[in-house]
Amino acid sequence: MAAGRAAAVVLLLPSAWRHLPEFRQPTARLVQALVIGAGAALGLALYLWAAHQQMLALAVVLASLYPAIPTVLGLALLHEKVSRQQVAGLLAAAGAVVLLTLG
Repeated sequence: MAAGRAAAVVLLLPSAWRHLPEFRQPTARLVQALVIGAGAALGLALYLWAAHQQMLALAVVLASLYPAIPTVLGLALLHEKVSRQQVAGLLAAAGAVVLLTLG
């Protein structure tokens, strides 16, 4: 995991350096990017830990629910409109998580 991230940085850094003026962002936006990156790294580390603990059935199902997270954030933060089918899908996904954690 760390090697993959390091390789990505090594490959992308020269291009980013060459186009540095285009990438200038306010400090708050850079802090947000660092927090998001740290969250992604934590998620990958926890997934790896779950795999080593042989909890793959639970980890794979929870990882497959990833698309629900941006959807919920869009609902909560951006007040996006959703259809009844989308609400039903999110509720079913939440129910599945509860059932999986109960065993």
